[in-house]
Amino acid sequence: MDSSKQYEVPHTPRVISPSPTPSDFSAKDGYFGPTTRSAARKNRRAPSPPRIDEDSSGSDPEKRARARSRSPMLSSNRRKISGLTAVKKTGAGKKGELTISSNGTINGHLSPQAANKNYWREMSRSPSPLGLIPIHQEWRSFIHKHEIPRKILHVSIGFLTLALYCTGRQSDQIHPVLLGLLIPIAATDVIRHKYYSVNRFYIRCLGALMRESEVDGWNGVISYLLGAWIVLRFCPKDIGVMSVLLLSWCDTAASTFGRLWGHRTWRVRKGKSLAGSIAATITGIITAALFWGWLGPLFSSYNTNENAFAFQGALALPAKARDTLGLSVAESSVTGYVALGAVSVWAGLVASGSEAIDLFGWDDNLTIPALCGAGLWAFLRVFG
Repeated sequence: MDSSKQYEVPHTPRVISPSPTPSDFSAKDGYFGPTTRSAARKNRRAPSPPRIDEDSSGSDPEKRARARSRSPMLSSNRRKISGLTAVKKTGAGKKGELTISSNGTINGHLSPQAANKNYWREMSRSPSPLGLIPIHQEWRSFIHKHEIPRKILHVSIGFLTLALYCTGRQSDQIHPVLLGLLIPIAATDVIRHKYYSVNRFYIRCLGALMRESEVDGWNGVISYLLGAWIVLRFCPKDIGVMSVLLLSWCDTAASTFGRLWGHRTWRVRKGKSLAGSIAATITGIITAALFWGWLGPLFSSYNTNENAFAFQGALALPAKARDTLGLSVAESSVTGYVALGAVSVWAGLVASGSEAIDLFGWDDNLTIPALCGAGLWAFLRVFG
């Protein structure tokens, strides 16, 4: 008797299906009353619910189609992690400090994903301001990746410099203006780094012209104005103008072609490629040849006395080198297109080298004009 109870088979538990059967309607607390024969016949004729194939798309659960959740909580979480909202970290630094998130997402104020929706709608004239149409997403990413607004401003400074030169403005009339602009802009940068609300408003207004590193760092405009002021204040007129032109156009050319083809060439240093250096060299040669060979002499009436050019169309060996080689002045000098070609090639090399050199980690908007001015002036002092 004891052994039979020990090996007694347990009762099979009753399982209730998700879709209630007719017998479930009559069940109450597990008790089933007597069923008539007519009711039993109805139960037998009642069709059972069709079997649901839970693996119709294969064994991989990730490949199955899933309905999108309409939960407002899940929808808001999805929008938060989709990159369409600004990223603000408050734990690592000061409260409300604008930084780049740890997962690689750039700061919201400078990324195209966080741009004002109405702005992108008016720009593309499309009902798809968030990039649902592929061509809009492609162009928006292109504009942000290649810093189009910043490059337009960068290049326009060169044309502004030529316009001032052609209208007879002298260096001593321009560098005080640059210094007057430098002081309030630098003061504004100091203030915005101390007050989060000011920094946020500043970025909303000028974010299209800034880089992510400038959110917590100094604005590149300060270095640009300082570099232009140095060369126009301390260098001869033509060297100062040429240094600003090389900064404006050679740096832009190096950045543009470096982004396009830099991965196909050797790397000069971190962030600088051979493709960018070649582009800067060619741009510098063309710029110097056009300025010293055509535009400069065209307005020669403005280049007299203390505003005279350092390059007068002739190059010669130094006196010591000439005496050592036993050459006369005529034999050791070149003029015309040969001299113009030599100084143009040197300008291109100086521009390329200044763009590739990392000088104490300073901004290249400061180092490029300063190094170009020093390199050109030293060359013309020796051979001019």
